[in-house]
Amino acid sequence: MQELQQRYVVGRRSGKERRTSTRYPFTATCDATEPKSHAKIIGRTSDLGRGGCYIDTIGPFPIGTVLVVRINREQQTLTIEGKVAFAQPGMGMGLAFTKVAPDQQSILDEWIAELSGEPVEKPESAPEASAPQAQSGSSDNQAFFVMNELIMVLLQKGVLSDSEGKSLLQKLLK
Repeated sequence: MQELQQRYVVGRRSGKERRTSTRYPFTATCDATEPKSHAKIIGRTSDLGRGGCYIDTIGPFPIGTVLVVRINREQQTLTIEGKVAFAQPGMGMGLAFTKVAPDQQSILDEWIAELSGEPVEKPESAPEASAPQAQSGSSDNQAFFVMNELIMVLLQKGVLSDSEGKSLLQKLLK
C-alpha cells in the first residue's frame, strides 16, 4: 500500500504546493535541450514564475532531468537552466529553474514585473514612477494589490484571456 501511495504522489502534483514563487499565466514558444544527449523537445509555456515554469509538450523529459530551456517571446529570448520537477506524459512538465545568468535574470525580472503588474524600472522614468508611490497612502497600496490579485485569479481561472489580463494590469499601473 505504501508503494502505491508513493507512485501516486510522484506522478501527480496534488497535495501541498511546493512552489516557492508565484506563477503567472504566460504563453510563449520554447525549446528544452538535455545537454548530455542533446535530446530536444519543442513546446509552449503556460505559466512562468521566478522559480520555474510549466511547459506544454506531448513528450516531457523524466523527473530530475537537467535541461537548458530557451523561451521566446516577441523579440526576446530567455535562456535558463532548470530541472524537471514533475512530468505528465502527453501533457507537459514542470520545470524548477536552477541556474540563471545575470543578463538572463534581467529578462526574467522584466517579464515577471510585467505579468505581476509591478513597475518595470527604466532609468528615465524611475523618479516619476516612484513619486506617486511614496505619497500614496497604505489604503491605496492595499487596493492596488487587491486589484492585481483579482486580475491574476481571473487569468488563472480562464475568465480573462492573456491579452485582456495584460491590458488590465497595464491600466492598473497608470
